[in-house]
Amino acid sequence: MGANNNFFGRDDLKTLGFASLGEDVLISRKASLYGTSNICIGSHVRIDDFCILTGKITLGNYIHIAPYTSLCGGSKGIILGDYVNLSRKIEIFAVSDDFGGASLTNPMIPDEYKKTYEAEVVLERHVLVGASSVILPGVILREGCVVGALSLVKDSLPAWSINAGIPAKKIKERKRDLIELEKRFLEINSNE
Repeated sequence: MGANNNFFGRDDLKTLGFASLGEDVLISRKASLYGTSNICIGSHVRIDDFCILTGKITLGNYIHIAPYTSLCGGSKGIILGDYVNLSRKIEIFAVSDDFGGASLTNPMIPDEYKKTYEAEVVLERHVLVGASSVILPGVILREGCVVGALSLVKDSLPAWSINAGIPAKKIKERKRDLIELEKRFLEINSNE
């Protein structure tokens, strides 16, 4: 991988203090990373400009996170499996304030005056999320699941399904041809 001043160099990444860090990782110098000791990053991962990662986060291999995407892992965490692709302006929340009026909200309020909801969010292998979608705490997107642009995902979605809407609902089945492509890709690249 050639030098590119838009991304942190390998030595810079090591100094950021990630819980773990794979090979071939590109993170924009314009990304905001909070609590890196709680962030595990696999290999062949790219995180673009103006992304925000905070809280407990685990990224698998061959992942792309497009510009303006935000991952708020809180203490429960967000897990992205291998080959996950997040389009622009995705918001994933494993933690949320209570909006029902039972407590005060925002990070400037002491914890004893507010109530939050936290639940792990999991995007399994080969999940693709379209631009400007929002994923709420506790959601599991099963293997091969696709979420269309501008969707709100408040419930878990089935494997190999194409979903969209507010709230997101299954539209149809997704083809699985990419599994064979993955096998060929790994065979060819394992020899390098």
